[in-house]
Amino acid sequence: MQKPKSKVAARSAARAVAPRVRAAARRPRYGQAEVREIFRRFAVQRPEPKGELEHVNAFTLLVAVVLSAQATDAGVNKATRPLFAVADTPQKMLALGEARLGDYVKTIGLWRNKTKNVLALCEALIRDHGGAVPADRDALTKLPGVGRKTANVVLNIAFGQPTLAVDTHVFRIGNRLGLAPGKTPEEVEAAFLRIIPAEYLRHAHHWLILHGRYVCKARKPECAACVIADLCKAAEKTGAIPAPLVELAPLSADGAADEPAS
Repeated sequence: MQKPKSKVAARSAARAVAPRVRAAARRPRYGQAEVREIFRRFAVQRPEPKGELEHVNAFTLLVAVVLSAQATDAGVNKATRPLFAVADTPQKMLALGEARLGDYVKTIGLWRNKTKNVLALCEALIRDHGGAVPADRDALTKLPGVGRKTANVVLNIAFGQPTLAVDTHVFRIGNRLGLAPGKTPEEVEAAFLRIIPAEYLRHAHHWLILHGRYVCKARKPECAACVIADLCKAAEKTGAIPAPLVELAPLSADGAADEPAS
């Protein structure tokens, strides 16, 4: 009978294995060709994706995104349609005052704090930017009620910058699929930015949000309706795997070597 190892020997063996375990955990789950194919299919499925928050200019987009925190886009749109009809500039919004603005948005969650933030950001826009929405992340995140996600949405939609806003859907997909795992939105954003091919980055966050909202849902992902189901390496998968949306280019054994034909 083999004698059990001493505690010192066991610890030494564990230390020897640990670096290999950490390296395996850091190893990408998807090869470059697989990632490119995933976003190529998203592009075929939705060539010109649009955000679902209704707006008429950069300012109303900014307000809509601020109001959308912990609220649905549909709920925000219902409140902002009449609001933006009478107040589509910081000056007009500020002129409404807290009570009248509150009447427009009181159906939205946390509306009291959001009302104060919207009026405060209007003041800041007029004071610091001549009433215009800045096309700069640092300037945007200095505005009341504006965080990195909100700034990224505005930069992407209003100014066409290739930013990636991590909401609950993008965060879930990054971790569930193992495409861009991270413990914080910032980590997931950085991970996605490292792997998404440059030509797909402009619309990537729209594709990911819409995919998470309508297909890769939180409680029950609809794998049978998923255009990337055959590429997905998520631990939880349900339903049948459909045929690819378009013919796959050949992949290497690890999915990393062969690029799709141009």
